[in-house]
Amino acid sequence: MPKVPIWDLPDVPKGELPPHIELQRTRVLCNPDAPTHTENIQYSGAYASMGVDNSLRLDHFRENFKVEVIRLTEDDMEFDLIGIDASLANAFRRILISEIPTMAIEKVLIANNTSVVQDEVLSHRLGLIPIKVDPRLFDYMSENDVPNEKNTIVFKLHIRCERGGPRLTVKSDELKWLPNGSEFLLATENSTSNSTSKPKTYTSFRCSQDSLQEFSNNPIAPKHPDIIISKLGPGQEIELEAHAVKGMGKTHAKWSPVATAWYRMLPEVVLLQEVKDEKAVELEKKCRVKVFDIEDVGNGKTRATVARPRACTLCRECIQEEGWDKYVALRRVKDHFIFTIESTGALPPEVLFTEAVKILEDKCERLITELS
Repeated sequence: MPKVPIWDLPDVPKGELPPHIELQRTRVLCNPDAPTHTENIQYSGAYASMGVDNSLRLDHFRENFKVEVIRLTEDDMEFDLIGIDASLANAFRRILISEIPTMAIEKVLIANNTSVVQDEVLSHRLGLIPIKVDPRLFDYMSENDVPNEKNTIVFKLHIRCERGGPRLTVKSDELKWLPNGSEFLLATENSTSNSTSKPKTYTSFRCSQDSLQEFSNNPIAPKHPDIIISKLGPGQEIELEAHAVKGMGKTHAKWSPVATAWYRMLPEVVLLQEVKDEKAVELEKKCRVKVFDIEDVGNGKTRATVARPRACTLCRECIQEEGWDKYVALRRVKDHFIFTIESTGALPPEVLFTEAVKILEDKCERLITELS
């Protein structure tokens, strides 16, 4: 490239960035060896010499921020977060994993367990069974609280494999909800002397949970009835009560409402020049996820087109061979995130996202209050 005297260079345009600078600011460039320009430039005066204000403005954020739902089912959701920084997308991910409460089994009272599964392993397996119930209907239970109908859900499990019979597989549908609370008697000093009083159990329910409007037509049960808990041989038995309470994923993973929550930047696949005929066929075969298609342009000629850029995994197989980076450019859009939520079943994925927004909003309000 010939050297050009500095006084012969064109003037830098004021009020807008040159195309190559704008590309570096808004895209991650995925080169054959490694990605470049991965950083976000947050400094408000980064482009002051060009007359561009790089500060974060609320009105600009309102105009550009969008949420577009791509796929929504009972258990998972895929949507686009457009116009936000990676830190906000990551904040939603962390809140979804660790700060949205659910109900999970915390205490297991084992009366009899002659199965091959040890008591502590059995309790751990029970704790990881998702319970289909809205946690917003229950209160948190502290160390000083007594288990009651507003902070505890009780299940019982009593199954026996008869001698001479076949082996039994104990699944989560054997957990039966006890709307009146625990049936295990609490041993007290006066239990033998005062036989006329009502026997005390491990919970203090003032009313049956199925009498409450929320549960009258919607009984509480495990989300999935076919989760294997244990297997019983002839003569083996399990009898226990499981008490579920409200908690958050940052305390224990069993309270996390999502199987996973993750995001990725939107892939951008650009053909820098036309890829025709044999080259087009070669390019199509390079991509395993079928990002490229071949288009007939007439007269027996064909060319490659980018048909499914969203499916691109950025494996860079299409540009690994020498010379192909002149035909194809792979990029990531820095402010466009494809977000996926897979719910465990306690709450629908769209409710989980709205709850995450509320939690983030509360955090911001508390911070503003403290600073002011």
